[in-house]
Amino acid sequence: MRYIILKLESSLILGGRIMIHVVALIKAKPGKRDAILSVARKNVTTVQQESGCLEYILVVDAEFGAFQTEFGRDIFLVIEKWCDETALKAHSVAPQMVSYGQKVKDWIESRVIHVLDPAPAL
Repeated sequence: MRYIILKLESSLILGGRIMIHVVALIKAKPGKRDAILSVARKNVTTVQQESGCLEYILVVDAEFGAFQTEFGRDIFLVIEKWCDETALKAHSVAPQMVSYGQKVKDWIESRVIHVLDPAPAL
């Protein structure tokens, strides 16, 4: 698997919190996306209850219309928001995430993780 982490230098402070955004793009081996999603869905509520988790959702292409560029049938994304770097680092080694990784590792073709801050104001 391939891991890419992007970290921009500015941070947005909302209600005293420095918010970190994560977009994880997971490409399943052909025909394995639904199996991965089934395992991932079992973690969503647990992850959302982790300290510092502000948002954690699984998303797939919407059937929206002409101007949309689809990711494709074998890809899904995880959209996350964390209150700070400490919470995100703790999430990455949480037991449920380690277990998830072990269960789905043979079904994943590639995974790219982007850790982002909001763009700075001009």
